[in-house]
Amino acid sequence: MLYRTVPRTQEKVPILGFGCMRFPEKNGVIDEERSIYLLRYAIDKGVTYLDTAWPYHHGQSETFLGKALSDGYREKVQLATKLPHWLVKTREDMDTFLNLQLSRLNTNHIDYYLIHSIGQESWERMKKLGILEFLDLAKRDGRIRNTGFSFHEDTRTFKKIVDDYNWECCLIQYNILDELSQAGRDGLYYATQKDLAVFIMEPLRGGKLAQIPPPDITKILEEAPVERTPAEWALRWLWDQPEVTMVLSGMNDISQVDENCSIANVAYPGSLTQDEQDLITKVSETWRSLMKIPCTGCQYCMPCPFGVNIPSCFEMYNNVYMFGDTWRTNAVYAARLGGVMSGIAHASVCTECGSCMSSCPQGIVIPERLKDVSARLEGPFFHLIVFSAKLTLPIIRYVELFKNRRLNRIMNK
Repeated sequence: MLYRTVPRTQEKVPILGFGCMRFPEKNGVIDEERSIYLLRYAIDKGVTYLDTAWPYHHGQSETFLGKALSDGYREKVQLATKLPHWLVKTREDMDTFLNLQLSRLNTNHIDYYLIHSIGQESWERMKKLGILEFLDLAKRDGRIRNTGFSFHEDTRTFKKIVDDYNWECCLIQYNILDELSQAGRDGLYYATQKDLAVFIMEPLRGGKLAQIPPPDITKILEEAPVERTPAEWALRWLWDQPEVTMVLSGMNDISQVDENCSIANVAYPGSLTQDEQDLITKVSETWRSLMKIPCTGCQYCMPCPFGVNIPSCFEMYNNVYMFGDTWRTNAVYAARLGGVMSGIAHASVCTECGSCMSSCPQGIVIPERLKDVSARLEGPFFHLIVFSAKLTLPIIRYVELFKNRRLNRIMNK
């Protein structure tokens, strides 16, 4: 396994990390026997960075990891999880959730603690609640070793959050299709210049880039001077960039672990030839040509004066037609843009003011295409779903805080 360095600490991390949100399941819950074997197999092969979060596997992932890392495996790994900021209402909640996560994970410290999917509005809210002081205190008392944040909004907001705190790392969505969307290549370079380690999520777009591609892309890959799977081409493109510190993969099968580890053993930065880089560029351009809306994610249309996240709306709309990922895309759209996890930024917020029109290099008639997004991703029950989700958040928060108080009483007896 190859390693790269976290600039601010000089700590070595493997270039391949294990994303803990896609373990094998049985009857709707994690299949513990299969998943423990899979996870330990990966750790023994050098995949020693594990990334989880509060909501993964409907809240099961952290507790499962606490079990899976017994028998000496906790000491072999760097463990990362994330603060669910949407459940945080007070400064005290931050400590409460961190302490409960420590208990779930059966550990006395978390190696990399990230603020989960933070955005412009949620970041400003968390700063007012005292997140910066919380992170400082948790580092001083040893509950966390390194700080970071995961991110899905625009480059401008990303840079602002990078500048607001002395983070050790950030986690961004970045792949051959998302080179220019969300934080994008510009954000990758900016974070690197600021000495942050940059960890990558969704390197294969939820596994979609590892599947049998459309005929036009298959034809391009067949012309390559070297035979590689679609997954290997996508991963090698990421690891070829020295700014990429680590790539997370949500592996759920031994064959995936073997393939990814075998690539990670030879994926040195700068190892792709110019012909290979040109081929990947051709593949990504062909993928983009399949998009319903030709948005490159350049973000020249942003910020929208009424708060619509235009590039994200178009990205999710395209995902439905490129990958047929309807259920997951609808859920992510509601959570991220409907105001559940961050501010309201969905397509139907558009007032057709037209201020974005002159800025689009692709000449997209943005207000009209936002109507298409709204019709496809919102539907008659969208606002009811968002409203219900917001209603359940206080209940979830109350239950988790109750569990934490009960746990503290047991521990203090």
